[in-house]
Amino acid sequence: MTVVPPPGLEPLLDDPDDYRPDSRIGLVVDPGGPEGRVDSFCMIFEEIAPGDRVPLHRHPVDEMILVLAGQNEITIGDAQTVAEAGSTVFIPAGAPHGQKNVGDEPVHIRAIFPGTTIEIEMLERNPAPGTEGDPPGRVVYDARTGEVRPIEA
Repeated sequence: MTVVPPPGLEPLLDDPDDYRPDSRIGLVVDPGGPEGRVDSFCMIFEEIAPGDRVPLHRHPVDEMILVLAGQNEITIGDAQTVAEAGSTVFIPAGAPHGQKNVGDEPVHIRAIFPGTTIEIEMLERNPAPGTEGDPPGRVVYDARTGEVRPIEA
């Protein structure tokens, strides 16, 4: 058994496709498993600031989002709904999805992924300053190391 404390949350300043300086994020992963273990999980702790949105993107694996607080407008494919505190959102692998805080308070979520890496293909962008003309990218976040690797098309 491993108990992992909540991560420190940092503003989203380093992702050229998802620049949200008023929102905060942190990752946790089971540190006890062997390197490369794929039967583990990783989790994103996120606070989405009022008015901020997570751009449309997709993953090659299923995702589960737990909404802990706030009013979170979820888009999956062509469908939209508002998920409030206590809601669980299941997102199938490959489904385009995004989120927007439509309330006056931060949305607090936990996003759970199988494995220790998160592959993200961005379909829209919140471009970082100076990257407004760039196309959306694809990256892999390694939850164990914090490394972000671009995936070339």
